[in-house]
Amino acid sequence: MKLLDSKGRLFGKISILDLGAALAIFLVIVGIFVVPGKSGTSTIAQVASKPIEVDVIVRGLGVSDPDALINQFSEAKKTNIVIRNQPSGEFEIKDIKPLPRTTVVPQPDGSVKALPDPRPEVVYFQDMILTLRGDAQITDTGAVVGQQKVKIGTLIELEGKDYNFNTSTIAVRIMN
Repeated sequence: MKLLDSKGRLFGKISILDLGAALAIFLVIVGIFVVPGKSGTSTIAQVASKPIEVDVIVRGLGVSDPDALINQFSEAKKTNIVIRNQPSGEFEIKDIKPLPRTTVVPQPDGSVKALPDPRPEVVYFQDMILTLRGDAQITDTGAVVGQQKVKIGTLIELEGKDYNFNTSTIAVRIMN
């Protein structure tokens, strides 16, 4: 009896294609159930948490009552943060610095000055710097909050009862 016949069957009974498909299915099942890998575990080394402070800047936030929003930050003292569309916990609002809206005005001597913006619609836009404080894992590559690295330039979304807006990180300080 031949090993392969003219129709590509092994010992005249089993097709080589069927045998290959069965082997592939078997290997997939072994890969899923027997060797599951690292699913569900963090790929970041487990390190102790340390407090950090993050300064974020808000530019041109459209709001009808900026003072009420700043008061809400002062009263709540906490905000939820979202980094790269991943909820990353709750941070304390340590400080709020409203920034004045200015415009550049040329002077007769050729210099320029930043003066308060006289436009009436400026009332509805707010610039501010917020200092947030929370815990983060400190790795060799920087601070990690909720599985996401926080560095200068990282976009952080702030979310609360009445607000949800994006900010940009301008400083990260590791506290001791």
